[in-house]
Amino acid sequence: MSTSKTNVSLKQLKSSLLLLLAAIVWGAAFVAQSVAGDSIGTFTFNGIRFIIGGICLLPFIRKQGTKITSISREKLLGGVLCGTALFLASTAQQAGIAMGAEAGEAGFLTACYIVLVPVIGIFLGRKCSGIVWIAVGITLAGLYLLCFQSFPRNGLLSMSGANLMLLLCAFLFSVQILGIDHYAPTMSPVSLACVQFFVSGVLSCLMAVFTEVITDPSGWAASLSVPSAWIPILYTGIFSSAVGYTLQAVGQRDLNPTLASLIMSMESVFSTLFGWLILGQTMTARELLGCALIFTAIILAQVPLPQNDKKKLKGDYL
Repeated sequence: MSTSKTNVSLKQLKSSLLLLLAAIVWGAAFVAQSVAGDSIGTFTFNGIRFIIGGICLLPFIRKQGTKITSISREKLLGGVLCGTALFLASTAQQAGIAMGAEAGEAGFLTACYIVLVPVIGIFLGRKCSGIVWIAVGITLAGLYLLCFQSFPRNGLLSMSGANLMLLLCAFLFSVQILGIDHYAPTMSPVSLACVQFFVSGVLSCLMAVFTEVITDPSGWAASLSVPSAWIPILYTGIFSSAVGYTLQAVGQRDLNPTLASLIMSMESVFSTLFGWLILGQTMTARELLGCALIFTAIILAQVPLPQNDKKKLKGDYL
């Protein structure tokens, strides 16, 4: 094997390990969010953690020689739109967890965005391969097993409010991902992430003032006065947001996008693992089968097509 091929292989191995570490960090974040959901308001939690994440990225922006104030109005608009989508998605996610969804369940339902992204792309004029439709069907079967606790009686289905919020979260994250896909080529990825973190953080804090601070000021202050409350906030702010994003940005540079997204989707597996190890959460055989089907769909949606099929769908979602 030539030296150049060896160097490429080493770079790809390093990138794969960085993305795997990012998936581990994000998987553990679901545990932190579960702990925070028991005592801290959704908007307060998200507001503080995203602002911390934005602050942590500021040094990277300065290292690139860029200032937030020097970003053009058009690029700022992209960051604002992506940040608004992130605010809505993270609110739905944290609300679902606070309503009782377990870490593993939240991780797998959130991961459905990997299948939803190409489906939503159809409404934007992009074609979708047959393999993605198969993945969507498998996902629906998995969601049925995971979200509906029993077979329908009298032809009626019932889904918990927590699961509905997490499915909404997956849809909103799909919108956010499509927004980043559109705006990322026009500005630095780190700058885009920093802007969207601050936008999401500020919107969350504003909502916290009206829905959590004013309605119960003493209870709000008490929830943040406990030192243990800051552990999940700091973890999700520093590691899940700032460190996780940096690992993703560095890892994707030397890796095939399909392989990269596949590795990152492992966060759903780690969320279940950490939920079991740290919180003692368990899942029924029915729910585990649902998770297995969803993860199978996630993998299937990212299987590369033959070259002839790629040419037919060039520029579209494969």
